Amino acid sequence: MTYDSDNIFAKILRGEIPCEKLYEDEETFVFMDIMPRADGHCLVIPKTPCRNMLDASVEQLAACLNTVQKISHACMDAFDAQGITLQQFNEPAGGQEVYHLHFHILPRHEGLKLRPPGQMADFAVLKQQADKIRKALAR
Repeated sequence: MTYDSDNIFAKILRGEIPCEKLYEDEETFVFMDIMPRADGHCLVIPKTPCRNMLDASVEQLAACLNTVQKISHACMDAFDAQGITLQQFNEPAGGQEVYHLHFHILPRHEGLKLRPPGQMADFAVLKQQADKIRKALAR
């Protein structure tokens, strides 16, 4: 399988599709998931092309996981969460739907289940949640 440069995350990186950006460094980009399964659900992606972790370089994986840890701490702070669920899917049989490496960060609260997949967010609420994460990152 080859990398498709027209996937939705590649288009977000090129600025062709808007997103609620949370964080960016030289190697990674973080934005809110528009179909969140928990408040604060966000995505970490590398800025360089790769389908998933099976074809990612060690450098891409290390950069992503460094950012995942940083954003996870901010999400826990922003939402007073007791934990984080980290999801990463590879190939169709593994549940992957967008073929650009990405990590889902979902802030979690004891006794609160994840929402069902596929429900579009209210964009005003998404922006408020993003503001909370950006504020936590600034601390």
